Order: sequence, then C-alpha cells, then structure tokens
Amino acid sequence: MLTKRTIIILVNLVLLLVMFNFSVAEKEEVLESGELVLLKLAPVDPRSLMQGDFMRLSYAISQTEELEKLPARGYAVVKLDAQQVAHLVRYQQDDTPLHPQEHLLKYTKGDWSINLGAESYFFEEGQAKVFEAAEYGGLKVDEKGNSILIGLYDAQRQLILPERK
Repeated sequence: MLTKRTIIILVNLVLLLVMFNFSVAEKEEVLESGELVLLKLAPVDPRSLMQGDFMRLSYAISQTEELEKLPARGYAVVKLDAQQVAHLVRYQQDDTPLHPQEHLLKYTKGDWSINLGAESYFFEEGQAKVFEAAEYGGLKVDEKGNSILIGLYDAQRQLILPERK
C-alpha cells in the first residue's frame, strides 16, 4: 500500500522529470531551428587550472560603459552582417520593439559586463593550442532570444575542431 509520503515523493519525481524533459526539448528546438550568430570574442583569461581545459568567454557586445544603467535582465538587439557576425544595435528591457533584420539575445547583468549565458567553453585536455585561435563564439539563437553555444570559430569564421589524436 502506498503511503501519503510515497505518493508525494513519486508526484514530485514525475514533475521533476517532466520539467527536465521540457528543458531538453526547448534546447533541442533552439539547436535545430535557431539561427547561427557569431559573436566577436573580447580578450579574457583563457584557462582555469581548477576546472581543467576550459576557456572563459567574453564577447565584445557584452562590454558596455553604461552597465549600471541597464536593467538586471533584458535583451541585446543585434544585426547580422553577411558573414553572420552580430553587431550590437542597442540594449532593451523587453522583446519589443524589434525592427526587420534585428535579432534578440537574452542577457543578465553581471558585475563587470552582461552575461549571455554562454561564457564558458570546455574542451578535451591537450587541445588548448587549437582553441587559442578562437575569434568568435558561435551561438544558435531562436526568435525569443534563447541561445546555445555551439562552438568557437576562427578569424575566417570557420568552426574550430579539436585535433585528432
């Protein structure tokens, strides 16, 4: 016989699994139908000894002198050039107005810059030299401003792949 406590635990477990699967499905949708947006990387300390081989990413559009004036959450509005490279148009709190050819990127305000949710890139041990050539972060972005980092790109906007061993 199931006790009240067991039923509550099972219901919570099912809810947790449903929420997790919904989150995964949303990310898969962004990967499948999102538009590729290349963000110019800004200089930053490239590695962390505590976390292994990983690159901390900072984007040129994340650097603003008017950080204190921005809301805690909002959107970076960008336009893409012919090579899919994003150029900042403005920051705004809501998802509207949005003019033709403009794209949204959700952000949260950090202490020193805005965060686009893709500020770390992990790679296999021993591949640091390969990824030092990174000039752009490649994100898939949907129409709501959700983004997923899909890789790093070089100066010619080519996806950087790890060396085969």
